[in-house]
Amino acid sequence: MRPKPSLVILILLALLSLAVAGCGDKSYTETFDSLGSWGHGDNADVSGDVANGVYELYVKADSGLFWATAGKEELGTGTYELETTQIEGPLDNGYGLMFRVDGEASDFLLFEISSDGFAWIGWCENGCEDDALPLVGDGWFESKAIREDLNVTNNLRVLYDNSEMVFSVNGQEVGRVANADLADRVASGDVGLLVETLGQSGVRVAFDNFSYMPLVEEE
Repeated sequence: MRPKPSLVILILLALLSLAVAGCGDKSYTETFDSLGSWGHGDNADVSGDVANGVYELYVKADSGLFWATAGKEELGTGTYELETTQIEGPLDNGYGLMFRVDGEASDFLLFEISSDGFAWIGWCENGCEDDALPLVGDGWFESKAIREDLNVTNNLRVLYDNSEMVFSVNGQEVGRVANADLADRVASGDVGLLVETLGQSGVRVAFDNFSYMPLVEEE
């Protein structure tokens, strides 16, 4: 396995048909038995929709970051969890979870893994017009916690407690970030599913069993 370059986002497109529904300080679970409020669509670069109890994102473009968001604007501190399975395409890729997404989907935190055993944790600002900012290491880093290859499922988990974030894959911690300034800038926001291609098209990923549990349930 070769080291990967730092993330450079060449194309940044959101999927179509975003419906907005508040969530606030309550827990939220999505098993993708139906589309609900999630964005969906199909164009020359990407398609995304619910099928057979999962949300599938299929990227047709060679390079770029593509996503669908939930339409839940006020997810705060708490635990974010998601199951991911690549079912088609080259293993040199990125896919995972975006959270603390602002209303324009231009600023957000992202947690990606690849099917050849690498992870990326970082911050995207202004639509990632410039390189995204890695928050763990210098960019992509290798992790033995990741289950490699096609048709294997990886569980991603983020614990966000104000200025501290803990990132885990399959129950093993892969990164920890303490950044008070960043926490102040993204106090709450939406959540999304993402796939990134890194020079080869045809990446299809299935997402399932997303959950958000706030640290404190307020009345």
